Amino acid sequence: MLLLGLTGSIATGKSTVSSMLSHPPYSLPVIDADLLARKVVEPGTSGYNSIVRYFSPTTPDLLLPEGSNGASSKGRPLNRPALGRRVFGTTEDRIRDRKVLNGIVHPAVRKEMYKQMVWAYLRGHWAVVLDVPLLFESGWERYCGTILVVAVTDPVIQMKRLRERDPHLSEEDAKNRVLSQGDVREKAERVMRRGPGRGVVVWNDVGKEELKREVDRVMDEVRRSSPKWWGWLLWVCPPLAGIVGLVSWWRMRRVQLEWEEEKRREKDKLR
Repeated sequence: MLLLGLTGSIATGKSTVSSMLSHPPYSLPVIDADLLARKVVEPGTSGYNSIVRYFSPTTPDLLLPEGSNGASSKGRPLNRPALGRRVFGTTEDRIRDRKVLNGIVHPAVRKEMYKQMVWAYLRGHWAVVLDVPLLFESGWERYCGTILVVAVTDPVIQMKRLRERDPHLSEEDAKNRVLSQGDVREKAERVMRRGPGRGVVVWNDVGKEELKREVDRVMDEVRRSSPKWWGWLLWVCPPLAGIVGLVSWWRMRRVQLEWEEEKRREKDKLR
């Protein structure tokens, strides 16, 4: 079974592409890390309790008011816009708090993702989509046989779309959220280092019809590199699937380390 990593940056259209892949003609199961991230911090979970303990002293409006939608005997839901203002940004304290939040959420999300991947494999799917916004940052890159990046050519497009989607965000809030997820064009360059069929980019600068054509184009490329018969062979022969998975992990880890080493040398030259 192919692990198809789907990533991008905020307001690039990743969710739209995810929806396209979950419907015909692809009909692939989608493991949405954002949805799981909400699930693992619902009131009463260990993730929720950890976030409240750490952030409540510095974020007075961390929880929604009493009587709000979703409140229960287990506690009041998190006020996500308030938490977002606390962790999104480039200042030292926001970067530190974002790492703390990721350290709480990511392990719990990873556990749920493993469960859903196993279930998709047992059901005989040729591929499963791992919809992970911070795929590179969270270490999922090396586990994916193919990575699809949804990108735009100009960050201004992202900020415009983000403010249209979330009118409550100020221009500064939108800019902070875009910058906090890194340059999506760099992600596109990074994924292309994986080679044909292993790293593909969907450019989403125009509209939905053009986006659909882009998705069809890259999925044709992915299909050629991982045909359906190969997926069935791996399904009926689990030992072979394990060997192929290990080989893919080793190759993609090497690509990842080479990229990181290259970027480290570039930073050293600037010092």
